[in-house]
Amino acid sequence: MGLERAVGLAFVVALVVIASGLILVGLATYNDVVALGQRIDKAWANIGVALQQRHDELPDLVAAVRGETSFEREVLDEVTRLRAAYAPTAPLPEQAATSEATTAAVHRLLADVEAYPTLKAQANVAGLQAEIARLEDILAARRELYNEMVYRYDTRIARLPALLLAGICRWAARPYFATDPETAVRPEVRLG
Repeated sequence: MGLERAVGLAFVVALVVIASGLILVGLATYNDVVALGQRIDKAWANIGVALQQRHDELPDLVAAVRGETSFEREVLDEVTRLRAAYAPTAPLPEQAATSEATTAAVHRLLADVEAYPTLKAQANVAGLQAEIARLEDILAARRELYNEMVYRYDTRIARLPALLLAGICRWAARPYFATDPETAVRPEVRLG
């Protein structure tokens, strides 16, 4: 009877150790995925800040350039139209497409400014041009960071043991900040 009891006790201890190990792995996995999700949300918020800054600066650049009578009106109209299309509450794919189209239009606008020496020489235009270029660089870096966080998250929830928890915790793949190649607008650069 002592041997049977010892075997039974060893079995119970083994089950407790295995269950504890599984719970610890589950908790660590859960915490890791939640942290990755928070990093994605933070990265998206940082993109939103840069998009809003660009959104706020574009009217000043358009107004400064609009005074040049020979300047290309279609470029200004396109930047203005795309700025108006900015909607921070739109779904991520829509925001990405609008952002990419705005970036392309801004690049066209900046390339056109380069072709007008008198316009380029104006201090306010030069300052606004530098600020928009700085914001575009920030946006590019933040998009890259966001997509890296999405990659890590999507990879994590697709691998074991997170895959086993994904359905229970309602984890789903997050969308990348990317545009549909068919709808992406390629900037036209005209050399003066």
